Amino acid sequence: MKKKRHAQPQEQKAPLAAWFDARVAGLVLAVKALVLLYGVQAYVVWKNERVGSLYNWLAIWNRWDAPHYLDIARVGYVSQGVEARWIVFFPLYPWLVRAASFVLRDGLLAAFFVSGVASVAAGLLLYRLARAGGEPEEVARAAVFYLLVFPTAYFLHIGYNESLFLALTLGAFLAARRRVWWAAGVLGLCAALTRINGVVLLPALAFEAWDEYRGAGRRARVEWLWLLLVGAGFGVYLFINWWVLGDPRAFLTMQGEHWFKSPTWPWVGVEGAWNSTRGLAPSEAQMVGWQELLFILLGLGLTAWAWARLRASYAVWMTCNWLMWTSTKFALSVPRYTLVLFPAFILLGRLRASHPAWGAAVVVWSLLMLALFSARFAQGYWAF
Repeated sequence: MKKKRHAQPQEQKAPLAAWFDARVAGLVLAVKALVLLYGVQAYVVWKNERVGSLYNWLAIWNRWDAPHYLDIARVGYVSQGVEARWIVFFPLYPWLVRAASFVLRDGLLAAFFVSGVASVAAGLLLYRLARAGGEPEEVARAAVFYLLVFPTAYFLHIGYNESLFLALTLGAFLAARRRVWWAAGVLGLCAALTRINGVVLLPALAFEAWDEYRGAGRRARVEWLWLLLVGAGFGVYLFINWWVLGDPRAFLTMQGEHWFKSPTWPWVGVEGAWNSTRGLAPSEAQMVGWQELLFILLGLGLTAWAWARLRASYAVWMTCNWLMWTSTKFALSVPRYTLVLFPAFILLGRLRASHPAWGAAVVVWSLLMLALFSARFAQGYWAF
């Protein structure tokens, strides 16, 4: 008599199958296609111009910071000319774009490929991280959905480093939650090579180590030293600054001179956003004033909610990020930066499960703002 075959536990699956979910990946790809298609339609309608080839469908998204990443991918960092300012952009994303361009033979295609793969990974990792935290499947899937329809989620799909940074951050947190400290350190190093707020992973993941310390009889583990790789990643970036421009803090100088961003107290950035709501043309006041101020307050509220309902490491991540955005003389792109507050999407997933009407209201607001901001961006107007 044949023995019955039992389903294999999830923990015993192959590493890839353990975190891959076809429905989550399909959702990311479907939303990606819709956002990119909507951008083309918005461009044609408002610009009254034909887009032309499929390549041009991608080219209309190559705005603002995106061409700078392509410059770095093509020639690296330079010490002369306008391109010397691009030292403010961290290296890992353009390095990966350069690597992909050797196969795809085009920098723009390579940028979309890297962002596309990273966005799928980010969706899958957010789902797995929520499940690892004990969230029901309904909440975990809702968290991914809220991420994808967030007002600035179009940055996950174009030639920006948002999707890569988010995937690396989520991977570092998931590795720490599973106490695989070497993986958390390596992913944290890569995150610190992608965005400056990657360094925030060090204090955030230290709280995961503290959690293990309290639960393991207050015994220290040498494996926690892997987290110091986060600082090493930032150190590599400082070395690049010194190597190219002769000053490890050159990026701070460039930010202050050309982006009007220099470190200061957080209330200065908040006050600056408030001041931008007055004395400007209505459109500019809305985008660099009211929307920046709205997302500053939204981030603050979500951070307070995280301290009340989530793990300390998640709340520390959100707090440090919020302070980093606002502790500048000119608070800019806060709606885009809010994308990395991944614990907020878990909270919104819970909200949808417990209070469907409120959850639906958030979705409607998100979709309306996503349509507005992505349409502006595709047409070449400032949208964070």
